[in-house]
This record gives sequence, C-alpha cells and structure tokens, in this order.
Amino acid sequence: MIGKLKGVIDSYGEDHVILDVHGVGYVVQCSARTLTALPPAGEAAVLSIETQVREDAIRLFGFRTDNEREWFRLLQTVQGVGSKVALGILSSLEPGAIATAIGTQDKAMIARAPGVGPKLAARIVAELKDKAPAFGTIDPALVKLSGAVEDKTAPKPVADAVSALINLGYPQAQASAAVAAALKVAGDGAEAPQLIRLGLREMAR
Repeated sequence: MIGKLKGVIDSYGEDHVILDVHGVGYVVQCSARTLTALPPAGEAAVLSIETQVREDAIRLFGFRTDNEREWFRLLQTVQGVGSKVALGILSSLEPGAIATAIGTQDKAMIARAPGVGPKLAARIVAELKDKAPAFGTIDPALVKLSGAVEDKTAPKPVADAVSALINLGYPQAQASAAVAAALKVAGDGAEAPQLIRLGLREMAR
C-alpha cells in the first residue's frame, strides 16, 4: 500500500494531479483545496496518500497533510459518504472547520459541501461527534454551550443571546462561539443584553 508520494508535478486534471516519481506517473485524486495549494507543473510536491483497492481498479487519493487524510477516512465511516462526497467536504471545508462544525453540531456548515443534503449532514455530525481527531483544537466550553443550545438545555440568557445573533444573520457556530467567549468575560450570571453586546464585540475583532 502507498502511504506517501514525493515527486514532481507532471500535470493537472479537473480532479487529479499526475505526480512523476522517478519516471513513473501516478494519477492522484485530490480535493479542490489540495489541488489549488499544490505548486505549478515541474515543481516538487509531497502528498500523503490513501490507497483504495477495488476489484476493477486501484485508486490513489492525495492530501497535503496526514490530518486531512484522517478526515477523508473518518468521513467515509458514515453511511452514505463515499470517496467523492468525502473529497467534496474537504474541498469546501478545511479540517479545522469540519471539526468545529461537528463539535458544535453545525449541520448547515457541513451541508454546504456538494452532494451533502440536510439528512446526510445531520448523520455526519451525529455519528462523528465522539470520533473527530481534531477536537483538541476546539474550546470545550464552545462544544458544551453548542450542545446545550442544540438540546434546548442552555440557560435562557445564553439561548436568547445566541438566538439574537443568529437573527442578525450570523451562522449558529459563529454565534455560539461569540457567546461562549462572552461568557468567559461576563461570567455565568450574565444577562442576555450583556452577552449580545460582548458577543458582537468578539465578532468585530
């Protein structure tokens, strides 16, 4: 099995790159984000590789980082997510954004990816909530607050503040993050108007 390739970019296709490794051209499928981050043809590149062996083909998928490859693998553990949909999600969102969306149960953010409808997005955030490899980068207070908002168990001032920010046009994940930051400043006993004011100040940074 191939785990990494280091070579020279030979050429690009719509959804793949041909990487020349000592005279052998490997066709490697990549997300749009990975393709745009790679150097021009003729320059050196290194890709983390996921090898998928089928009865009729061997396919190589390339990623800029091992973390991105782990997300590609993890996403495909969800029923209804194949390699094409997983690449679509990684094309739309970087790994950190996927982790945040799952940690805050932001189904709408996942649903932005091509091929992902509301039902599949809900399944992804539900099934991967306890499996995400990058949760260490997310503020635990944000995950807790977002879960409480989702379950309608958040204190009324907190729920009202998040709702107010959402009504102003901010995505739920961003609104929850701003209120979580506001709570750290104002304390658990803060009322909704103060949380809204501090939340708006946080998002203006």
